[in-house]
Amino acid sequence: MPPELSAEQTAAEERRSGWRTIQKVGPYLWPADKPWVKQRVVLALALLVLAKLIAVYTPILYKRAVDSLSGEVPDLLLGAVGLTVAYGMARLMTVGFQQLRDGVFAKVGQRALRTLALETFTHIHRLSLRYHITRKTGGLSRIIERGVKGVDFLLRFMLFSVGPLVLELTLVAGVLFYLFDVWYLLVVTVVIGLYVWFTFAVTEWRVKLRREMNKQDTDANQKAIDSLLNFETVKYFGAEQREAARYDVAMQAYEGAAVKTATSLAFLNFGQSFLITTGLVAVMVMAALGVQNGTLTVGDFVMVNAYMIQITMPLNFLGTVYREIRQSLVDMGEMFDLLEQPQEVSDKPGARDLKVDGGVVTLDDVRFGYDPARPILKGVSVQVGAGQNVALVGPSGSGKSTIGRLLFRFYDVGGGAIRIDGQDLRDVTQESLHSAIGVVPQDTVLFNDTIRYNIAYGRDGATQDDIEQAARAAQIHDFIVSLPEGYDTAVGERGLKLSGGEKQRVGIARTLLKNPPILLLDEATSALDTETEASIQTALKRAGEGRTVITIAHRLSTIADADRIVVLQEGEVVEEGTHDALLAKGGRYAALWARQQAEEA
Repeated sequence: MPPELSAEQTAAEERRSGWRTIQKVGPYLWPADKPWVKQRVVLALALLVLAKLIAVYTPILYKRAVDSLSGEVPDLLLGAVGLTVAYGMARLMTVGFQQLRDGVFAKVGQRALRTLALETFTHIHRLSLRYHITRKTGGLSRIIERGVKGVDFLLRFMLFSVGPLVLELTLVAGVLFYLFDVWYLLVVTVVIGLYVWFTFAVTEWRVKLRREMNKQDTDANQKAIDSLLNFETVKYFGAEQREAARYDVAMQAYEGAAVKTATSLAFLNFGQSFLITTGLVAVMVMAALGVQNGTLTVGDFVMVNAYMIQITMPLNFLGTVYREIRQSLVDMGEMFDLLEQPQEVSDKPGARDLKVDGGVVTLDDVRFGYDPARPILKGVSVQVGAGQNVALVGPSGSGKSTIGRLLFRFYDVGGGAIRIDGQDLRDVTQESLHSAIGVVPQDTVLFNDTIRYNIAYGRDGATQDDIEQAARAAQIHDFIVSLPEGYDTAVGERGLKLSGGEKQRVGIARTLLKNPPILLLDEATSALDTETEASIQTALKRAGEGRTVITIAHRLSTIADADRIVVLQEGEVVEEGTHDALLAKGGRYAALWARQQAEEA
């Protein structure tokens, strides 16, 4: 395990991560190949500056209206009513330009959000099977969801909250110094400095609490999704109360973290209010003394009040904005960590498309282990001729399914090579390889959509005739049309509304529609009853006609008519031949056959 980081090291790591995130988001705001994005950003910033200039000038109109009404200055050109109307118009223009700015920027923000979300989603599909086996789907979806929301918040608030706040504070400080004296500027500067320090210090503390709350939220979400995905298992073992208790424990931890977060927010709000009120009172007392000794007008007193209230409003949100920006950087950092996950299996530069002439599959001294310290395949050599049906059999852990995963290139071999028609799988594109191999797994998983959608998934753009032809070949068309909604019948999540045999037939139909030259049957019937298995075997035989077929089998009776049977044990080929030849040999295969026959009897 890596050594635990100190608080300072953790903070430094977060700063580096934060800067990395900002640098990665930058190109989405200013893309070299999208001039319209740059134009919108510049226009939005121009509208922002214009809105702030009007906002800072607005209290001056208010002061002049008050002075005009109090008679302390000669009647101005516009008069009190005109100045009041101008004041109202200025306030309206401030809001109007702000809303126009948001409207102009909306397309930029949404484009960046969509692009990042798509990149993340696409990248996750490129990651290896090893990565997906070790990650929990619920936690992964939560990371993407929070990261995408963080992009939207960061773009909007960094550009339209922090920047405008700094600009407005600078302008207000300049006006107070110019119209009054340095003491007003000093008081305002000290108050703002204390306010910002207090806000950032408390928010740093709150970010840690929020991170803990997020951690508990992710944990509770993972437990909920895991439980729902295993709905049937929960029912089988009457574990509803156990699952509820497990979920409640996770939610209890989330509740504790959420209470701490809410309490710390109350402390932050009160502290901010105390500091800003102290500053407001100090400046108002100075202005009141100025009015008393005649150096200031009533309008000046009102204007100072207006400026203090004007800077108070954005400052009130500073804690929230800072915390959310920090949290957004953390959330987006997790998402960018996903994007930086290396692809374990990737196309080499200049990789060519796989050309399948006959479909000869060759395993040449293949070595592999999921963990280098524990090898699974120890030099397996097998040749599957064009159009042949070769079965791989052996006890659990012998490496049968591993060969299937290596053939589809979920992993790269650790030694030796796998070739199709003489082409090393590492030298061809994954897309062309995947399109050449059809897989019928032990448990066909279906999308939560219609039967039509699930069969049509085998080939993009398939017509209804194509779908029905594949369904007939898989011997499931008659069953589908007998359903009230036919091909529009929803199969439920993971296909739970269909029986095991029906799901397998839909899976076979999907693979037949793909029409691959090589077919991999990975224990495709081992989870079915004997009668269903017998009927599906007929469909599988039809599916294998004219194709190279590799059958990974548990039940030996299903592969007795294979052209050749390869017996694996502890990652090595121990026997090879036809069913009759292997029985006559009286070796490992004959022993397996005798045991299964006895079990069935």
